[in-house]
Amino acid sequence: MIRARSTTLSPLKRGIDIAVSTVALIALSPMLVVVAIMVRMRLGSPVLFRQARPGLHGEPFELLKFRTMTAATGPDGVLLPDGDRTHPFGERLRRTSLDELPELMNVLRGDMSLVGPRPLLMRYLDRYSPEQMRRHDVRPGLTGLAQVSGRNDLSWDERFELDVYYVDHHSLRMDLSILARTVTTVTKGHGVAAEGMAIGAEEFMGSR
Repeated sequence: MIRARSTTLSPLKRGIDIAVSTVALIALSPMLVVVAIMVRMRLGSPVLFRQARPGLHGEPFELLKFRTMTAATGPDGVLLPDGDRTHPFGERLRRTSLDELPELMNVLRGDMSLVGPRPLLMRYLDRYSPEQMRRHDVRPGLTGLAQVSGRNDLSWDERFELDVYYVDHHSLRMDLSILARTVTTVTKGHGVAAEGMAIGAEEFMGSR
């Protein structure tokens, strides 16, 4: 089995992450302010969605995203299912990936990289096979090989296979290719939701 190549790329990759995220945050600051105001007006506060996600080696960090759902609750005071709290404005943010722009702060802080396996949920850690767990051998990414290869149209097993392939073969050339393909994926809105789902994909319950 091929394992991850030398970590000599890491300093260069980290340097690119810092440079690109800094420039992007400055250049996109007017858009970030406008989106934040619109989220506050249409969805309420808090404007940012914060959640613990597994990072490098599975260590938790606080993921930042723009809020895309309301805080609607049922008669018992419990939050309604995600599909019932989805707002048209939030759907547009997801479809255009604008909700993920605050993750540039995660990249700048070193929690994430521009390219890598997407950070999923903490509760999935106990459900991965040893091979799937290897997706955490690199920093999670703002975009990744699975995201430009089908996103939520792929099965969980297909996504994890691509994540591990990235871990074993990542290079500067691959990262640049994934970033370029991300533009097309986001523009066309491919794979925002799995078939039959209002948003995202069904919960990962472990592979057979």
